[in-house]
Formats: sequence, structure tokens, C-alpha cells
Amino acid sequence: MIAAVAAAIALFFALWWMLVVGGDEAPWVPAGLAASVVLLVALSAREVVMRRAWTRYLLENSVPEGGPRVSGDKPNSSKKVYSTSLHEATLATIQKQSAEAETASTPDSHLDVFHLCQNYLESAQEALRSTSLSPEKRNAIRVGQDRVRGLEKHHLLTWARDSSRILTHEAQKRVRVSDKIETANRAVECLDTALKVFPEEHELDDSKLAITEFIASVKVAHWVELAERAAFKGHYRRAIDRYKDALFYLERESVKEEVKIAGAERIGREIEILRVSLKSPHKAPE
Repeated sequence: MIAAVAAAIALFFALWWMLVVGGDEAPWVPAGLAASVVLLVALSAREVVMRRAWTRYLLENSVPEGGPRVSGDKPNSSKKVYSTSLHEATLATIQKQSAEAETASTPDSHLDVFHLCQNYLESAQEALRSTSLSPEKRNAIRVGQDRVRGLEKHHLLTWARDSSRILTHEAQKRVRVSDKIETANRAVECLDTALKVFPEEHELDDSKLAITEFIASVKVAHWVELAERAAFKGHYRRAIDRYKDALFYLERESVKEEVKIAGAERIGREIEILRVSLKSPHKAPE
């Protein structure tokens, strides 16, 4: 964490100086955001490590079945005994956090439960490879695995759905085009994260397509607006170029075919009107 703080401070002053030289009006804003991202990543990594260590501690018990270990005895890592009570305590911890996530105000709590489930499943799989497990403990761990897999899927899908919806609404409220696109891309990243784990979830694909269409509409609308402004000022050649830029993004982005056709037809009509205006004798060449 000390290294992360030092890196964040160094990044802040480096970006601040570069933006000041570049003539940015508020250089401390992007510099502060970049430094904050570094700290957040470091905190997230620390949280993941601590959760994994805690889960392994709850799941694994190295105390021999015959009683407490004599102080002179050395533990044998190959003969660890996994306690059923600790196994049940781990499940209880996951179920408690799962219930809390359902009533939480932010979707990030669902992501925390998902990571906790992942850590549990990894530790449980490692426990099943042990030769010291009795059949009863082995069955108990497998039952717990089935239960946790269901929670894992539920919380990841809930996080992806809620996070992408919140980010999409936020993107729609943004004023600048770059902010709209950046925020919407964060929503797509949430859905991509869930699709990597559960690629068979078609609902996630549908949501991703809807957001990519929104991003495409923002880009096309931006260039169409620039074209309309240029045409209003009489800069017809510039307006035609802006309409062509709009066509470029319309063709490149992932949108429905009927949307592409309708948009291309409308932009094509506007370009033809501008070309006619260019040939008009009352229009001086630009």
C-alpha cells in the first residue's frame, strides 16, 4: 500500500505537470482521477488477497484428529485434516454476505460475494484432492460446492446486470460525447466480465448489443450534428465530410442491419442535397 500511495502521488504530479504544459484548464482533475484509480486498484487487490486467505483459513484445519498438537510436533502439510465445522462456518459466511448483498444499495457487494464464492470453490477443490478426507467430509464439501456454484452465478449475473444498467443511465445523462462513450464502455466491460465466466447467458449478449448500439448512435449523432452546423453556416463541403464520418461510424459499429440501412439512407439524402447546393450558381465555391 505504501508503494501504491507513492506511485499514485508520482503519477498525479507527472500528469499534472504534463497537462499544465499542454495548457489544460483544470489539470488537477484528470491527474487526481488517475491517481485515484491506482489507489483503488491497489485496495481491490489487497481485498481479494485477504478474502482468499480468510476463506482458506476457514476451510482448512491442520489440527490432527487425535487431539491438540504437541508443541514439539511439526505439522505435516500432506496430512491436513479438513474440519466439517469450519467448512460449515465458511458456507455460513458466504450465505450471510449473500443475504446482505441482496439488500445492499450498490451492485459491488454482489461482485464481492462472487469473488468469495470463487475462493471457496478453489479451496474446496484443493480439499477434495486430499487423501485424509473421510467420505462424510468429502460429500459435505461437494454439497457445499453445488450450493456455492449457484450463488456464484447468481451474484455475478446480478452485478453485471445492475452495474451495466446504472452505467448506461449515467452515460445517457452525460453532456460530453467522450464522457458518454467512456461510461457506456464501462458498462460493456461489466457484461464482458460476466460473459467470460458464463458465455451461455444470452441475456448478457442482448444487453451488450443494446449498449453498443447506444454507443454507435452517440458517435453518429455527434458527426451528424457537426454536419448540420456546417451546412447551416454555408460550409457545404465540410458538412459533406462530416456526414461521411457519420457513415463511417454507422458502418463500423455493431448495430442492427435495418438501423444501418435507415441511417445510411437518411445521411445519403442529406449529402445529395448538399451536393446540389454546391452546384447552385448562387453558391460561391468554398
